Amino acid sequence: MKQFGRTLMVTILLSVAAGISAQVPFKRGLEQISFVPKGQWITGISVNYSQSKQDDYQFLIVEGISGDTYSFKVSPMLMYCFKDNLAAGGKFTYNRSQVKMESGSVIIDSDTSYDVDNLYSVTNNYYATAAFRNYISLGNSARFGFFNEVQLQLGGGQSKLSNGSGIDLTGTYERNFNLNVGLAPGMIMFLNNYSALEVNVGVLGFSYTHTKATTDQIYVAHRNSQSANFKINLFSITFGVAFYL
Repeated sequence: MKQFGRTLMVTILLSVAAGISAQVPFKRGLEQISFVPKGQWITGISVNYSQSKQDDYQFLIVEGISGDTYSFKVSPMLMYCFKDNLAAGGKFTYNRSQVKMESGSVIIDSDTSYDVDNLYSVTNNYYATAAFRNYISLGNSARFGFFNEVQLQLGGGQSKLSNGSGIDLTGTYERNFNLNVGLAPGMIMFLNNYSALEVNVGVLGFSYTHTKATTDQIYVAHRNSQSANFKINLFSITFGVAFYL
């Protein structure tokens, strides 16, 4: 009886082993072409500019706004494709914004209102970013594709804010340091063999900012802020032109 049991067990094990060895490896049938070949240099630039001017503008509880604002951002990029569809490199970003408000009022009710007189603000920020990209073609297309970009960004800057005039003039000077780690997927469309349009959007990321503020050259304050983003940030959408050399 024992001999029969051992024989039956051996037979079962051999049958299972034969079945495993006879299985065909599963393949999804997805093929990836060489969308960006090894050895290519990738360079490009994105530029954003906006300007607005108000003359006695009113909106909800804000009344009598007169002034103008503008913002400017430029970001050159240089990357190298060290393996098919894999690239690494960096970016540099400069951002400047300015606000000049001659007058304005915030009226909450008949007894509560706040007036702004000669408000001036200017901000300059600089960022250096290390980036790694993985390109994925759209099917067998050599023109349309996607990329997934991992970013590590370090930067900082300064800003000045003043309000009032004469003996009522008050001002604040700030310096900040910023650290960002994020994921920015995007789409790419090749116009020809050497140039392409790119659009990407921030999805995941962690941000840390430290700010030191000095008001009227007397009062000093520090501010730390952290944030984690796990959703699409529509304000981080960027468009640019890249050249693949």
